[in-house]
Amino acid sequence: MIYEIAGLRISIENRCKYTEAFCEKYLSADQTSPFDLSAKVTNAEFYAEKELSDGFSDGYIENICLYRTICRQLPILNRMLLHAAIIAVDGNAYAFLGRSGTGKSTHTGLWIKYLDGVTVVNGDKPILECTDKGFVAYGTPWNGKERLGNNISAPLKGLCFLEQSKTNEIVRLTPAEAANRIFGQILFPEDEENAAKTLELTDKLITQTPCWLLKCNISEEAMQTSYEAMTGKQYVKK
Repeated sequence: MIYEIAGLRISIENRCKYTEAFCEKYLSADQTSPFDLSAKVTNAEFYAEKELSDGFSDGYIENICLYRTICRQLPILNRMLLHAAIIAVDGNAYAFLGRSGTGKSTHTGLWIKYLDGVTVVNGDKPILECTDKGFVAYGTPWNGKERLGNNISAPLKGLCFLEQSKTNEIVRLTPAEAANRIFGQILFPEDEENAAKTLELTDKLITQTPCWLLKCNISEEAMQTSYEAMTGKQYVKK
């Protein structure tokens, strides 16, 4: 089946029905025109993942492998996977990054709670496209355990790295400082061409997109701190 994901036509050859239901909102109405890339899972890849995923269904395991296969082919098409939670407000997207447990979902939840018109682009594994006008963030079917996300896209206007703190403070990062933090949030392909392209895209991402470090707690003030810095707008309570 052919799906339309991140501005691409992607042919997915799955053996289990799980993926068809999982990706149904991205199914292309045009199943005959050429596609940009294809993905299927070899037996070796499937069973290697199965050993690491005890207790999960075969469909779930195949689905994980399929997305990894897709993402490893993206860089030469000027796209990359970013492990982040991305929300959109006023037509622009903002990404929140950090190690597992740092509060990405919690902080984006504060934006949703206290601001009008906030939409989740992707809660865990969005795809970014590098364009002449900057990066664009896309929703994908693969959006985390909470399944928070939508089949939408928006220009990316900020990257915010999160750290837990009792007080709230945000500072602008230099590209070098952002580089030290971002590589753990990126999937590097195994082949040389796509790996090199990933490095190129990452460099463009942190030089073209404003990067921030937010030390925060779980409060309305935390949301206000990040919102005002990243958007340049004053927060007005509902």
